Amino acid sequence: MLTYPQIDPVAISIGPLSIHWYGLMYLVGFSLAYLLMVRRANLPNSGWNKDQVGDLIFYSAMGVVLGGRFGYVLFYNFPKFLDDPLWLFAIWEGGMSFHGGLLGVLVAVFLFGRRFNKTFYSITDFGAPMVPIGLLTGRIGNFIGGELWGRVSDVQWAMVFPKGGPLPRHPSQLYEAFLEGLVLFLILWLYSRKPRPTMAVSGLFLVGYGVFRFSVEFVREPDNHIGFDLLGWMTRGQLLCVPMILFGAAIIYLGYKNHANLAQKKGA
Repeated sequence: MLTYPQIDPVAISIGPLSIHWYGLMYLVGFSLAYLLMVRRANLPNSGWNKDQVGDLIFYSAMGVVLGGRFGYVLFYNFPKFLDDPLWLFAIWEGGMSFHGGLLGVLVAVFLFGRRFNKTFYSITDFGAPMVPIGLLTGRIGNFIGGELWGRVSDVQWAMVFPKGGPLPRHPSQLYEAFLEGLVLFLILWLYSRKPRPTMAVSGLFLVGYGVFRFSVEFVREPDNHIGFDLLGWMTRGQLLCVPMILFGAAIIYLGYKNHANLAQKKGA
């Protein structure tokens, strides 16, 4: 069993103002994504410039925060919202959902596309390889905050989390940081280095994240107030990943099919 590193979740305190590591990790993630997107924007014929990248990061950040909060309320604690609608705005109590954040980003992408006259999938294909960076830093923030721990386990690297009771648990935040963050980033970054059919990069992100998240959920502790959903073993996170995987696979197929049809017409 490993010892959980006792790190103060508050990184900086200035009077009544407290800045948590979780928030700083989001800032680091967006900053790294910005730098990598600018690098790709500077490539010949990228169709992007530095100012557009900055605006896309801003739109995406708003989508993550607003969508993440709305998603958590809708997907994970809707009865509490019905009892107290103002709880939706109690962001200081925590509670963010990746799937809600994803929906928020998609809305932001739609609005960004209308403003800058870019197609929806040209934006998502450009930005998708950078999303895992935020997932990586965000999960590290979860680990530092001692939240979203795994299920009880006797593996050698299990840890006792301060808020998770006296028994050792899987450090599932680190599993997600590795798979949804580092591994998925490498897959998407390498795959997108060459021109791919429209929608293919976006679809690969959805499939990759869905598969990795679905897998880690087998060792991640489900929310106490929800427990297990379908069939008595599927968690809410797994249930939300299924449509992601199916939709991602569908748009990859359509992307390559449309690309082949266009190539055939040009060759005719």
